[in-house]
Amino acid sequence: MKQLIILLLLIIASIIGFGKYQQYKRYTSPKVTYQTEKKLDFEYHNQEFVLNYYKAIEDLNSYVMLQWSANSIDVRTPEDDDHETKLAVTKYSEKLGRIKYYETKLYTSALLKKDGLSNKEIKFLEETGTDLNSYKYQQEVMRIKSMFDNERKLSYGQTGALIYEVQKKLVKKGFNITVDGIYRIETKNAIKSFEEKNNLFADGLLDILTLDALFK
Repeated sequence: MKQLIILLLLIIASIIGFGKYQQYKRYTSPKVTYQTEKKLDFEYHNQEFVLNYYKAIEDLNSYVMLQWSANSIDVRTPEDDDHETKLAVTKYSEKLGRIKYYETKLYTSALLKKDGLSNKEIKFLEETGTDLNSYKYQQEVMRIKSMFDNERKLSYGQTGALIYEVQKKLVKKGFNITVDGIYRIETKNAIKSFEEKNNLFADGLLDILTLDALFK
């Protein structure tokens, strides 16, 4: 009889202990603060976008806590495979995906700023769909074209940075000339040949149309 009473007491203690464990498990969740190891640009040109990123993190953290406390489901590392768990994990993946989308843009912006771009330039890249290499090339072309003076015709022996850049471009186009920044007969002939191939007025003298064709 004594052994039966002890057995019943053990059973009752186990039930009480299991209930206490379930209660502890329900209200004591694991660490749920989402963090990323990526370096993000929180000075991004669109501050509303940054705010939405923070909101998405809070939404994710709250959802993880809710599923744990209400349903004992850790959506990050689920132990079960029932229908309710699958739905909860799918919802979690959607919320996490939204965060990853925000992080991708903020991370890309941070890399672009590391390359020296400003918020204004990054906004331009995003709005036009231009990649960084194309943008840098466009900037370089604008710099070169800014050296051109339509009122000043090239003369034999003339030197300058513009001639040097034109010679480099002509070499890339397949012309075998010296790249020294000096306008001589070989440079003139190369320009003239290029103009002929591109249906331009072939005089071997630079004009804006020749520059546009050469650096397009």
